[in-house]
Amino acid sequence: MPKLRGEAFWRETLRSAHYVVAPMVDQSELAWRLLSRRHGAQLCYTPMLHAQVFLRDANYRRENLYGEACPEDRPLIVQFCANDPEVFVQAALLAQDYCDAIDLNLGCPQMIAKRGHYGAFLQEEWDLLQRMILLANEKLSVPITCKIRVFPDIDKTVKYAQMLEKAGCQLLTVHGRTKEQKGPLAGVASWEHIQAVRKAVNIPVFANGNIQCLSDVEECIRKTGVHGVMSAEGNLHNPALFEGRNPLVWEMAEEYLEIVRKYPCPLSYVRAHLFKLWHHTLQVYQQLREELAKVKTLEGIVDVNRELKLRCQEEIANQKEGEKPKEGLPFFHWICQPYIRPGPKERCRENGDSGTEKGVRGKRALEEEEDGNSELLSKNKQKKKLRNPNKSFDPSLKPKYAKCDQCGNPKGTKCVFNMCRGCCKKRAFKEVADCPGHGLLFKTKYEKSLSWQHSQRGIQTPEISQRGDAEVGETAVLKEADDS
Repeated sequence: MPKLRGEAFWRETLRSAHYVVAPMVDQSELAWRLLSRRHGAQLCYTPMLHAQVFLRDANYRRENLYGEACPEDRPLIVQFCANDPEVFVQAALLAQDYCDAIDLNLGCPQMIAKRGHYGAFLQEEWDLLQRMILLANEKLSVPITCKIRVFPDIDKTVKYAQMLEKAGCQLLTVHGRTKEQKGPLAGVASWEHIQAVRKAVNIPVFANGNIQCLSDVEECIRKTGVHGVMSAEGNLHNPALFEGRNPLVWEMAEEYLEIVRKYPCPLSYVRAHLFKLWHHTLQVYQQLREELAKVKTLEGIVDVNRELKLRCQEEIANQKEGEKPKEGLPFFHWICQPYIRPGPKERCRENGDSGTEKGVRGKRALEEEEDGNSELLSKNKQKKKLRNPNKSFDPSLKPKYAKCDQCGNPKGTKCVFNMCRGCCKKRAFKEVADCPGHGLLFKTKYEKSLSWQHSQRGIQTPEISQRGDAEVGETAVLKEADDS
């Protein structure tokens, strides 16, 4: 069949989808997609898959796509992160029979994306992106789509979107935040940018950002004119968001756990979903939060979920007439509802810190963390302290290592040259010397080699210091002796 493009692709293949579940690393797995589809989602994306790993690792393909084939899970778009046109297209060719389109991730702002050079950190490399999309559009039997973040400047964002459309992108998802807007600095997504892109391109556009409930979806479509709206965090805290309902948390949790029994996934995914669903309740029952973090089996997670349900039902039974939700929540904590991420100033107040001049809380000073006070230690160090109560993070108690004279790495304590092993090996080889501390015996092996040659060939043994014209031959002997 001919490959559908643009509006026809959205109408026929994606069935005019308005409600979209975002691609989320380790969070939009099959079980969660099926739960979301039961409650109003019309289109889902897979978690972001790494094209290089997908191409070389059959187990990765099976665990993340091949083993998850399910007739109910359509339409489906597979998202890849990549920075090489050939690798991206070869991975997409392996995935195209299991989905309705391939999406190129140009929106991930996390540090891992910066280190791997993909996601939003490719948004300045227009030549590379054009080559990737052109090649994919030519080789694939399914359409190519893109998910992007905006530039601060609207005009540049529009030109960026038009470039992707011209290269062959058939659908564009625009997250209305820049790559710097993440975590406590996320702020509000710009629907103005999204609206400008929608007016400037002739392909379908999805909006992403500021979606916490169904009324947000409707308002976003009205203000921006987009074809559909994508939700990530809103969906994680309330899978029934697209139904316009706020169900009881345990209803969603129990339904999700039943799907997981049929379509298993890693326990870490399940635990993360329950942390999101029960987010507000776990602020009340901190002990159960710790139990959920430590549990090692699916049955254990089911037990914690059951206990949370019983606690909430008991609280409902003892509720006084006219009592209102606490902590400024719109609903009681056992009802699915959005989590409003605190901004920098709010986070500073929560931590009892006025923050920097810009209102952004700075990182704790190293001295504060490492003075042994567990209240100031990072969570990772607190875990290490639990495993080993005698462990100290006081820098004054750490052993001091002498540095290599050559490179600054710790030197060998018995090295005759006061160097690390790498530098010592180079010098010992160059000077035909021994270093017993590092087990390097170039001089000894060289002498033995020459002695063996003398006994075999009757050649007079030259002095070690006399290299002269025989230096090349002696170097070969040294290498041979070192190999032996």
